[in-house]
Amino acid sequence: MTEFNNLVAIVTGGASGLGEATAALLVERGARVAVLDRAVDGIPDTQFGVVCDITDSAQVNAAVAAVVEHFGSLDIVINNAGIGASGDIAANSDEEWHRVLDVNVVGLARVSRAALPHLRASAHAAIVNTCSVVAVVGVPNRALYGASKGAVAALTLAMAADHVHEGIRVNAVTPGTADTPWVGRLLDAAPDAAVAAAALKARQPMGRLVTAPEVANAIVYLASPLSSSTTGTLLAVDGGMGGVRVG
Repeated sequence: MTEFNNLVAIVTGGASGLGEATAALLVERGARVAVLDRAVDGIPDTQFGVVCDITDSAQVNAAVAAVVEHFGSLDIVINNAGIGASGDIAANSDEEWHRVLDVNVVGLARVSRAALPHLRASAHAAIVNTCSVVAVVGVPNRALYGASKGAVAALTLAMAADHVHEGIRVNAVTPGTADTPWVGRLLDAAPDAAVAAAALKARQPMGRLVTAPEVANAIVYLASPLSSSTTGTLLAVDGGMGGVRVG
């Protein structure tokens, strides 16, 4: 499939994890891909890397401008960059709340805002946000992270409503627990990594972690011109965690 031929896509947080898998699949489908991340040394030659911290508006504006200068246009934004947080409502300081929300929510807004004038000029404009199942399912010890992803879900729907008449589609994926570097770090910090890994797998009805390529496939589906009637959708890729009850 080459439905992305000649389309230009930005993937934030595209140097690792879900973003890396998404960037690779977009290239495979014919897109010209720019990766925005805090470090881009290891990205393939088939991608255009731009160093960018999405908590800095000046860096975001410069990065988006660099992508448009390099490729000549911009059609798709994948707002994937994000950070995790653990604990209940009392576990994190004010500073940590501000830090996580600044990356996961305001960072998404910064990138989308900078991209908007260019997306308006595209015939195939799409924004896809990486949300999480914890936006719609209560999970222990994810208060701050859940709050940030709940905001991403609400923001996705608001953006879809704001820009539908401009021809800009806005959707999100809500992955379950995925096999990513962040989850790996959580397991490394657990008292018993094997027990913690088994618990993460067991809470998803399929009995395993979601894979990065599975999430990437959903993101690319939502970004595709072949999905031109899909907007305002939160697409679950969660092993049944959000909608399936077994036993």
